[in-house]
Amino acid sequence: MDGRPGQVTGSDDTSDEAWEIPLVALAVDLAVLTVRDGALQVMLVERGIEPYRGMLALPGGFLADTTEDVDRAAARELAEETGLDAAGLHLEQLRTYGEPGRDPRGRVVTVCYVAFVPGLAAPTAGGDARAAAWTPVDAVLRPRAELAFDHKRILADAVERARSKLEYTTLAAAFCAPEFTVTELRQVYETVWGQELDARNFHRKVTGVADFLVPTGTRTSGQGGRPAALYRRGPAHLLHPAMLRPPGPKPPAASRTS
Repeated sequence: MDGRPGQVTGSDDTSDEAWEIPLVALAVDLAVLTVRDGALQVMLVERGIEPYRGMLALPGGFLADTTEDVDRAAARELAEETGLDAAGLHLEQLRTYGEPGRDPRGRVVTVCYVAFVPGLAAPTAGGDARAAAWTPVDAVLRPRAELAFDHKRILADAVERARSKLEYTTLAAAFCAPEFTVTELRQVYETVWGQELDARNFHRKVTGVADFLVPTGTRTSGQGGRPAALYRRGPAHLLHPAMLRPPGPKPPAASRTS
């Protein structure tokens, strides 16, 4: 059988002449994650328009027109609703969400992005957002917490993406300042994974991965503790061997509740 999915060959009702392109709107949404105040946090905005006016949501919106690229739309929406510049973030596509009924305004498919960034200042709301703020992921993903649309599901997927990528990539360094200590890097892993790690074993593993960490040749000032070596992120993108999460139950932020 040829033709479009669901088309019965030879039926007048499903012929090329009768078939029309479905009306579907395309949007972008962004799950921007950071390690802040000892917790994994996400950027949320308060919606200033219907539907779900006044509810918290991920920043995002529709394409400006039929010529706008989705990557550029994501960067534009991020800047308009939060004041953040996508050029300074690690931004990648998470997945596409297109379940019918996910938006009460009609059939809307959204291309979702996830960004991993070091600690930033408070965002500046704009566009359709009345307010924007960093919010602890654990609080947002609690069973009784609510986000607009299907954004709670999207956030859960984004958090799991972050946790899994820390296992086999050097992404954890994207949450750190340009120069950081091994202890600060370990704290990123512990915060994102929600599990405590053995300090000596961690130090041995990360310093043993080629091109993961590049020594700066300098040390911390030692205020409040022993001076520690400073590193910057090296050119490596993959971890070999992988840094596997310790066995145990998943932390609450990995919940798929909606």
